[in-house]
Amino acid sequence: MNPIEMFKKKFETYKSIMDAEGEQKAWDTLMEGYPERQKKNMGPFIDNNTLADGFTKAIPAYKMLGMDMAVIDISNSNMDAVLEIQRVCPVLAMAKEYGFSKPCDVICEMDVQATKQAFEGMRGGIIASIANGDCVCIFKYERTKK
Repeated sequence: MNPIEMFKKKFETYKSIMDAEGEQKAWDTLMEGYPERQKKNMGPFIDNNTLADGFTKAIPAYKMLGMDMAVIDISNSNMDAVLEIQRVCPVLAMAKEYGFSKPCDVICEMDVQATKQAFEGMRGGIIASIANGDCVCIFKYERTKK
């Protein structure tokens, strides 16, 4: 499935379940298995690597999803940490087609949550969002250095 179809399917499924059974049920249903998929997809990049090195190696994969990504290493002596900066939101207009004013809850928040669950000790969050009027989306991920 190409990335655009993948995002469309996610919005369709979320909206359908949300309309029938509520937003929490939609969230819970789409989260089923997501941490395991995230571990499978991101593990090869960040296991046995710093977050900055791993996210940098993932740039081509993100590019295939229509994203323009930059990575900034913000690690210090105790913390392996990275800022993931997305200059483009490839699903902003698509979200509106499905009745969502912003794609953040269905796409980004879920992705951050799955990443935190997939990797022991991982913390993460959204610092800025194009959907909220910021010029870029910024995600921060961090974990204690081993």
